[in-house]
Amino acid sequence: MRPKEAPVNDLTPEQEAVVEMVRDFATTALAPHTAEWDEEKHFPVDVLAEAGTLGMGGIYVREEYGGSALSRTDAVLIFEELAAVDPTIAAYISIHNMVAWMIDAFGNDTQRSKWLPGITAMTELSSYCLSEPGVGSDAAAITTRAVRDGDDYVLNGTKQFISGAGSSAWYLVMVRTADKGSRGITAVVVPAGAPGLSFGANEKKMGWRAQPTRQVVFDNVRIPVGNRLGEEGDGFGIAMKGLNGGRVNIGACSLGGGRAALEKSIAYLKERQAFGGPLIEKQHLLFQIAQMDTDLEVSRTMLMRAARALDAGAPDTVKLCAMAKMVATDAGFQVANQALQLHGGYGYLSEYGLEKLVRDLRVHQILEGSNEIMRLIIGRLAVER
Repeated sequence: MRPKEAPVNDLTPEQEAVVEMVRDFATTALAPHTAEWDEEKHFPVDVLAEAGTLGMGGIYVREEYGGSALSRTDAVLIFEELAAVDPTIAAYISIHNMVAWMIDAFGNDTQRSKWLPGITAMTELSSYCLSEPGVGSDAAAITTRAVRDGDDYVLNGTKQFISGAGSSAWYLVMVRTADKGSRGITAVVVPAGAPGLSFGANEKKMGWRAQPTRQVVFDNVRIPVGNRLGEEGDGFGIAMKGLNGGRVNIGACSLGGGRAALEKSIAYLKERQAFGGPLIEKQHLLFQIAQMDTDLEVSRTMLMRAARALDAGAPDTVKLCAMAKMVATDAGFQVANQALQLHGGYGYLSEYGLEKLVRDLRVHQILEGSNEIMRLIIGRLAVER
């Protein structure tokens, strides 16, 4: 089934062209395979490279390093379209873009020239390594350590829940270089194949099965000091700035998945005959459709507002990104879950695609900062104001 077109109110002709291009890619390259990839836990690196040829590996990276130099609002449109077909692949591309942006924004010319061409082409995949076992949402408490040894750092520790681990060429890692809380965290880039770098088993997950999730283990991994982004102690700020964009993107992925669930529900209720007519004529079901549609439209509005704040460097960017992430990921999951309910027993069958949407979208309420942490951020900023 061809995804329906997202609302294009206020879009420029260039944005409409981008939406059409991404929709065509998702329809032809993703849609025929998503169920199989999910079932077999297949990570389609060849298809990701195809996405790279279309500019999706560095959406807001500058053009001289292979990026598309698009805006954050453009990215919202892109990730909604990708996730309307496959939230798992859309979410990985979001994470990959976060790494690309961090290198472009905080790296030097040598680092950009060395790492970004392969990353933006998606012939060299990337992983973002922040979370650790036992640390959870307290990112300032990470323990993976990098000790300076001449012109090198020596890394020891373990990262948890790392998307793409084992398949990526580059790992952007937050490490501790000083015992100063958040001020002692530094960002470094570790290449695949570095001696002492290893990976845990591919986790057995509820959703996101088509992208690998593993521990990343550092056992006396030695990297040049030249692989550091910025200065020692800059890492926490880099991580948080990266997560602002990541939160908007993962919200857009939830919006796309929720939109697909809504479209499936409308089509099903039009076709399903019960109690003397099509179910779509039952007022209480129509009310549910109305609420689902409204929740997604509110999410789209919040995401676009947060994206514009990111593009403009607005002072309320952190708050708006947290709000948009919370609203959109809650709405996306709730809409998908309601869509499954509207399908009755059929929604529980894999052939209808709804149970996969529910499984995939559930984790969006947890990652890029759980929605409980989003509420904490929003509340603290409201009190400070």
